[in-house]
Amino acid sequence: MDAKTGEMGGCPVHGNAMRSLLGRTNRDWWPEALQLDILTEGGRSANPAGEDFDYAEAFNALDYKALKEDLHALMTDSQDWWPADYGHYGPFFIRMAWHSAGTYRTGDGRGGAGSGQQRFAPLNSWPDNGNLDKARRLLWPVKRKYGKHISWADLMILAGNVAIESMGGPVFGFGGGRKDVFEPESTYWGTEEQWVNEGVATRIQPKEGMALENPLAAIQMGLIYVNPEGPGGDPHDPEGMARDMRETFARMAMNDEETVALTAGGHAFGKCHGAEPTDTFGRAPEGEDLHLMGFGWLNDEDEIGKGHITTSGIEGPWTPNPTQWGGDYFRLLFKYEYELVKSPAGAFQWTPIDPEEADMAPDARDPSKKVPTIMTTADMALKRDPEYRKISERFRDDQAALDDAFARAWFKLCHRDMGPKVRYLGPEVPEEDLIWQDPVPAGKAPSDGDVAAFKAKVLDSGLSVSELVKAAWASASTYRHSDHRGGANGARVRLAPQKDWAANDPDELAKVLGKLDELRGNMSMADAIVLAGSAAVEKAAKDAGVEITVPFMGGRGDAGEEHTDAESFEPMEPFADGFRNYLRSKADVKTEDMMIDKAHLLGLSIPEMTVLVGGMRALGAVSGNGKAGVLTDRPGALTPDFFVNLLDMGTKWAPVEDSGDEEYVGTDRKSGKERWRATRADLVFGSNSQLRAQAEHYAEMGNEAAFVCDFVSAWTKVMNADRFDVSYAKNHA
Repeated sequence: MDAKTGEMGGCPVHGNAMRSLLGRTNRDWWPEALQLDILTEGGRSANPAGEDFDYAEAFNALDYKALKEDLHALMTDSQDWWPADYGHYGPFFIRMAWHSAGTYRTGDGRGGAGSGQQRFAPLNSWPDNGNLDKARRLLWPVKRKYGKHISWADLMILAGNVAIESMGGPVFGFGGGRKDVFEPESTYWGTEEQWVNEGVATRIQPKEGMALENPLAAIQMGLIYVNPEGPGGDPHDPEGMARDMRETFARMAMNDEETVALTAGGHAFGKCHGAEPTDTFGRAPEGEDLHLMGFGWLNDEDEIGKGHITTSGIEGPWTPNPTQWGGDYFRLLFKYEYELVKSPAGAFQWTPIDPEEADMAPDARDPSKKVPTIMTTADMALKRDPEYRKISERFRDDQAALDDAFARAWFKLCHRDMGPKVRYLGPEVPEEDLIWQDPVPAGKAPSDGDVAAFKAKVLDSGLSVSELVKAAWASASTYRHSDHRGGANGARVRLAPQKDWAANDPDELAKVLGKLDELRGNMSMADAIVLAGSAAVEKAAKDAGVEITVPFMGGRGDAGEEHTDAESFEPMEPFADGFRNYLRSKADVKTEDMMIDKAHLLGLSIPEMTVLVGGMRALGAVSGNGKAGVLTDRPGALTPDFFVNLLDMGTKWAPVEDSGDEEYVGTDRKSGKERWRATRADLVFGSNSQLRAQAEHYAEMGNEAAFVCDFVSAWTKVMNADRFDVSYAKNHA
């Protein structure tokens, strides 16, 4: 799906067929792997530390200085079982950190370094992550020593930072706070049935009209970014190479300058590995034999690390000083003409023509030998593409500019999925606020008297329950648990692009926000929007016969345009929102699947999702103010009528013609008269057995008050999902 148009691109295997929400799963790739799912049934956690473990508290007790000293020592402590290239592990750990963070994508905020997913399948066995299993094993003694005080997720990124420092490179800072998980996360990585090294074409096929599917960012299955040999492995397509780089880096939140800086900065260190054909190596870790203890890609289990190493298949270093930061990368790129050759492993790469001996590099294992440097087809794009070339020439001529650009881009790469800066921990958090961190000025919590007075004015304003609830939901439901972006804090719903999103009913939203602005006094708009929605929920509950107070936690601030990178919010526009019964257009993913995806991004459980959908329908809080899903004769009252009427056996449901099975009509079985209209996101609560069990619970007589209480609890969770300014500032001061 194209991020902007919503149009679907074909899949290399399945064309435009309806795809699964998860695509290929670990069980598809490794059917014989041990399955542990049965032990997490019934909500049982896989976390040995317990769900109450406070990682921030543990991190704050860390001897940070000693940890960094140990990491610095590790860089040059070469191990016989996996010797360091050039006697320095720095380039290896930079690659490990890069590939941990580099899975982040803007489309849904998933991926990234936030939970240490590189330890688990499928990432631990992606072709692009070849031999990073050894990097993590090299770190194990350090992880064991510091235990709970440093997560794997933080340690992998910190090791990359220390690696850069140890080789004289620039570092902007480091923020800890990434809490480990202990099982693979459910993430859509694509539908292809083959990996990148098995002849699969790039996911962008302009001639076939195929765009990179949303939310994917990597250009082929099993890659972090692009195929370094060229689009689909073709080195003779310079325009396609630049296109792939520009598109995939943009999907990972990087502009052209950041793309050039990261490529050049990362390739200032280390080498590519392609000394032997890949068919001489064993399987990836997830599919290897038991006795190899989680290691993969081995050529001789008795001589691990002693023989030839192959990962990308390309062979050679980029610079003559692979463990020293400097300007050699751009100097060589522009000094020489390059010829296309093949590595010993058979991969396409570029070698300088007639290089001077001073511009050759030492052999990785034998410093007495000299080898030519190389460039990949991706590197050559920095010289071939006109826009990339301008930036590259500037960096070639201004080392200080490259230093600053790389340090900032690396910091962004490693921290993009961490959310607001208040979540960062440790002594090296930069003081500077960066626009991509979505900064929000501090707010001031209103007094109890101001809260009560405002609620009274709102309920007397003429604005309906539906309008107030929809505005609050539009503001808060942008939150994504994946990268902790969005949410009500900042009130960015009143700014571009959010104020114009079709899902938010822009004209109605503008009317509501205008009235709230008149009534709020000194209260922030962010607080006013949430509080107005809560007041509407309280009124709706009272109209249903239940007295309840919706908890309110004030103190949100208001962001301005100067705090907001509007372009970065564009990928967050809802294509579908089952909670508001909104669907922009028919997609190749079922509408109900997209509702589940939205609930997951909001961090909701099945009961929380269910009660919110039922409550929003009862309140009439649907986009476009349509009738579909509003299965009640008393809209605006917080009743379980949606579930009661959905499960009523007196109603017969049938698809509406020409709706593409997206809209349904419910008729009275006796009279044949129309009673209701509904969508797939409605009927799934009667069709799916698990969701029907939830719906039956709320439809039962005697559960009316419980329905209201559960709705208020789930509603409050969404409204406060982004309040890290309170939870972190108070609990971890």
